[in-house]
Amino acid sequence: MPALRLGSIAPDFEAETTQGPIKFHDWIGDKWAVLFSHPADFTPVCTTELGEVARKKPEFEKRGVQVIGLSANALDSHDKWIKDIDDFGSKVSGPTHVDFPIIADPERKVATLYDMLDAVDPTNVDSKGIPFTVRTVFVIDPKKVIRLTLSYPAQTGRDFDEILRVIDSLQAGDKYRITTPVNWHKGDDVIVHPGVSNEEAKTLFPGFKTVLPYLRLTEDPSVKA
Repeated sequence: MPALRLGSIAPDFEAETTQGPIKFHDWIGDKWAVLFSHPADFTPVCTTELGEVARKKPEFEKRGVQVIGLSANALDSHDKWIKDIDDFGSKVSGPTHVDFPIIADPERKVATLYDMLDAVDPTNVDSKGIPFTVRTVFVIDPKKVIRLTLSYPAQTGRDFDEILRVIDSLQAGDKYRITTPVNWHKGDDVIVHPGVSNEEAKTLFPGFKTVLPYLRLTEDPSVKA
């Protein structure tokens, strides 16, 4: 199976989730999607992550993004685990309610399809010695194209503010022909895309600044829109 790269079409699949069966491409529909995997249910780092995504779900929705988790356990385990996630999150970080789907993948079918399995940590395996997934993230656009991939080791929780930041950059770039500089956040100056001529830039980005012949800055057009 060829490796999944940025620009690849996200593989379609059918799966059982905590919100019923899905066909992945149909579930995405005309929205953006974030697919993120977890090694196993009832594990500490995963519990903190899923709670955070539940609290940030409105931020994803504002951007037209659906979120879906995956863990290498069955549905009955997921359902019990969600109660722990909601309880822990509400005690530590504020009201928490996991109301997005979590894929049941005990046989690692989706994890294998998306190359999520751990090949580094020999302890990240189930009772049968089968590798669990690492903390993989796929950001997928409405055309089902993979736009971002991230893989974290099992021991390290992800930064979902960073994932939101990248989505902001991707969506602004698609709409306004810009790119974003280091440490950029929505509202900061952006870079005029190298494919935009200076003549075009005068119309598209009045008042842009040429810092270097190949680096032109302008105000973030997504904020002014």
